[in-house]
Amino acid sequence: MAETSLKLLKNVMNLLGNFAGSKVKDMTPHLYLSVVPFWKKMNGGEFNQEWKRFPKVLQIHQKVTHLAAALAVEVGSRINSTVFSPDGTRIVSGSDDNTVRIWDSTTGIQVGEPLRGHHNDVNSVACSPDGTRIVSGSYDKTLIIWDATTGIQVGESLQGHDYGVASVAFSPDGTRIVSGSDDNTVRIWDSTTGIQVGEPLRGHHNDVNSVACSPDGTRIVSGSYDKTVRIWDAITGIQVGESLQGHDSGVTSVAFSPDGTRIVSGSDDNTVRIWDSTTGIQVGEPLRGHHNDVNSVAFSPDGTRIVSGSYDKTLRIWDATTGIQVGESLRGHVNPVNSVAFSPDGTRIVSGESDDETVKIWDATTGIQVGESLQGHDQWVTSVALSRDGTRIVSGSRDGTVRIWDATPGIQVGESLQGHDRGVSSVAFLQDGTRIVSGSGDRTVRIWDATTGIQVGESLWGHDDSVRSVAFSPDGTRIVSGSDDGTVRIWDATTGIQVGDSLQGHDDYVESVAFSPDGTRIVTGSGDGTVRIWDATTGSQVGKSLRGDESGVNSVAFSHDGTRIVSGSEDNTVKIWDATTGIQVGDSLQGHDEWVTSVAFSPDGTRIVSGSEDNTVKIWDATTSIQVGDSLQGHDELVTSVAFSPDGTRIVSGSGDGTVRIWDATTGIQIGESLWGHDHYVTSVAFSPDGTQIVSGSDDKTVRIWDAPTSSFTSPVIHCHWALDTNGWISFPNIPFPVLWIPPSFRQLLWTPQTTFIISKHGHTQLSLDDYVFGTSWADSFSV
Repeated sequence: MAETSLKLLKNVMNLLGNFAGSKVKDMTPHLYLSVVPFWKKMNGGEFNQEWKRFPKVLQIHQKVTHLAAALAVEVGSRINSTVFSPDGTRIVSGSDDNTVRIWDSTTGIQVGEPLRGHHNDVNSVACSPDGTRIVSGSYDKTLIIWDATTGIQVGESLQGHDYGVASVAFSPDGTRIVSGSDDNTVRIWDSTTGIQVGEPLRGHHNDVNSVACSPDGTRIVSGSYDKTVRIWDAITGIQVGESLQGHDSGVTSVAFSPDGTRIVSGSDDNTVRIWDSTTGIQVGEPLRGHHNDVNSVAFSPDGTRIVSGSYDKTLRIWDATTGIQVGESLRGHVNPVNSVAFSPDGTRIVSGESDDETVKIWDATTGIQVGESLQGHDQWVTSVALSRDGTRIVSGSRDGTVRIWDATPGIQVGESLQGHDRGVSSVAFLQDGTRIVSGSGDRTVRIWDATTGIQVGESLWGHDDSVRSVAFSPDGTRIVSGSDDGTVRIWDATTGIQVGDSLQGHDDYVESVAFSPDGTRIVTGSGDGTVRIWDATTGSQVGKSLRGDESGVNSVAFSHDGTRIVSGSEDNTVKIWDATTGIQVGDSLQGHDEWVTSVAFSPDGTRIVSGSEDNTVKIWDATTSIQVGDSLQGHDELVTSVAFSPDGTRIVSGSGDGTVRIWDATTGIQIGESLWGHDHYVTSVAFSPDGTQIVSGSDDKTVRIWDAPTSSFTSPVIHCHWALDTNGWISFPNIPFPVLWIPPSFRQLLWTPQTTFIISKHGHTQLSLDDYVFGTSWADSFSV
């Protein structure tokens, strides 16, 4: 009985954490309609008998593989710093909306009004040891001390730094405040008078990102973009010993262990390091595991664990003695983690995220013991392509892996294609679908068996810098690659041996490569502002370089008959070139107001589609170079990718606004509703070979497959069934009020009416509204 009661109490606390801070708490019907079904899902199979009393609430079908936060608080602006109060009952956050906010750490409800006074982003916050005061540092160059109970500013702002204040900390006795700044200095302040104590501590050669006081208050540690950690005497301000060197990039965060014998540092080199605070010698090997910058580190109160938060969107817990990661990574953030801290009793961890504007609290005990290895991309999906028969999808990611997916159920096929040591920039299928080629920032090209996922042969080495673009020849015998080293290379697709010498001539990175339809030529676009054509057999450049006005070329493509080339560039224009003579055909196609990011010919070669950073898609007559109709407008941010359907009747576009849109290629009218579901930039879009589906890749780390509507008169039941607004409310077209609220942690992977499949390491959430009641019938959702 006691165990059951404890489980119930824990579940009730979970309920409070997730819903007490939301708007639905004041709406009685939605305590049943919105809270109950999601609470049920959060608590798995517990108390099944009780759930039977709610026969007509929403049914949720969920596959989620990441550890969920115990509590999520929506702030409304990017979170830069989070900290627990000394007694653990409050959380203080600083954010880009220039405010400091205080939260109840149990319910997630904001305590009082935001603390206003700064005139720019708040970068760092700290609580005094007795919990009565809060100090904040801001890009406005000042520090402000606040009364933690009333929220009123105490005294004048602390002024003296010449640039933004990046980090603040109280001394253990609360009498002093330490600050680090972009002016390369560390300063000490009297926390009662606000007067600077002594001269600035000078020695760093770049921004000071983080400062901390030793537990006995005698020393200060600082970390800087100059890649060093420095220790200072807190009384004299003199540097103690030599700088602690070892990081290969800027130091973003530092902290003392509770006993003061060690220092932990996090860096943009993706590592966490531990140092002996007396000798300055590194203790053990760097703690490796994060795939991107480490933004924040902290010791647990007992000094046995370290928590780190990273730009790779994860938190990791480490054994502070062995340096080994404890348990699985804590996943759930959909954007970089900017700030982490332990609660005073060490049972919880608080984290702040950059772009989704939330603070999350994690159970530090269950979070380190639950879960197996998660299979899926750990970073942005940068490239996607469909096999020629439409049955499989290949995706490449900045996590260094290539993955193959079954395009019908949306399930990953086999294990991830692992071998690249850095991000995958480009992927392509062989026309018969048996092989995949990938290019990566690790400077290699790799070939994979599309069925088994096993690498075929050795990696293709030769480039001296990142590989940006790869393509198979139409007959599948050769591969072409373009690189940041300015060269183009041709490879034998069977042996992996480079064919001939490198194709040299570009003076900057090669952004885009493509074979001609007959495989005899290669076209390349480069940051040097030129388009070049090469003989695919001899490797010799064919004719002179195709030059515009020297602006970088972002995209190139052959027409389907191979007679013309289209290019899109950073001079905001689209150009058509005669593929034989290299002469520009007609005038440049002008109309875009920003860089042209993507271009493609229609299958019959009569039209060109272009996407731009001006948020528009344009269709052009490929013969007259005149724009056809009005610009296709609707996207709220840059258009990143465009493509024609195989029959040329439709155009698909992906955008930085997170949506995919389909357009009638004749009328320019959008077909159906926007395909929404991605939580970040859509980076790549493509039609399936039969034109019935669209695949999209996004910076939110997911690949989605969509049904592609064929007409503007698509049934509203399919594409307008319901919509989710930015506050989490679901609405129906013919109902004047919202009918359901979705908690923040369930929104990113929500299966929308237009989604066919979601491919993500985090799984997905589907809603079943078959028996759902709402409005005046809401009381029918439960039985007494």
